[in-house]
Amino acid sequence: MTTFKKRFIKFSALAATAFIASLSMMHSTHADTLSVAVAANVQFAFDDLKEEFKKQTGHDLKGVFNSSGKFVSQIINGAPFDVFMSADMDFPNSLYQQGFTITAPKIYAYGSLVLWTTKNLDLQSWQSLLQSDKVQKIAIANPKTAPYGKETIRVLKFYKLDVVLEPRFVYAESISQADQYIHSGVVDLGFTAKSVVVSSKMQGKGQWIELPANSYTPIAQGVVILKHGQENAPQASQQFYDFLSSAKAKAILQKNGYAVP
Repeated sequence: MTTFKKRFIKFSALAATAFIASLSMMHSTHADTLSVAVAANVQFAFDDLKEEFKKQTGHDLKGVFNSSGKFVSQIINGAPFDVFMSADMDFPNSLYQQGFTITAPKIYAYGSLVLWTTKNLDLQSWQSLLQSDKVQKIAIANPKTAPYGKETIRVLKFYKLDVVLEPRFVYAESISQADQYIHSGVVDLGFTAKSVVVSSKMQGKGQWIELPANSYTPIAQGVVILKHGQENAPQASQQFYDFLSSAKAKAILQKNGYAVP
């Protein structure tokens, strides 16, 4: 073989390698848009998470907000979500056990319950206030589908107020709907997530008091990668799943009223 042929073959091999590498780089830098099913209590923190994740990876996040229980039903029926950020661990664990997720649920945050009002009410003696004539309507997220609603009922049972207050309950489909009822004054007060009242959009609107942590189960919130995410955007889905455990994400969640693992 002549020297020219050897050089030509070597050059061709190098060119082919460079071409394949460029294709690989193009693929790795391709920006995906992830569809994320987001528990309603996370809606304000999600904007900051979305911005930071985009900055780090180039991938966009499209959040859809609802109660965690409703998302479970939608996912089982084929809703094309890539990642599910639940308000508890039970709902994502149920999906995992049924084979709808690629990962077991991982805790990304711990939420806290508060009592919130936009009316001129003194919340310091909140147990007495709830039973007084000043309060006729109390917003609560549906305990069957919203984990924060479930824990609200646990608080009221702890203080033996659930039965006496039940006629005053105004049930909302999710925490976000409960927030609308409270913020608009449709109800006198209501139970919601601490992340809502400390958010930049709600700070200074009304008054709130954090409920004693010993009166309910710590609200551990779990995230899972769904089968749709693995099949359609596996790299981006894994990146977001990992991102939620990063120092940056934890700082965002803490700023929004969550405790972090």
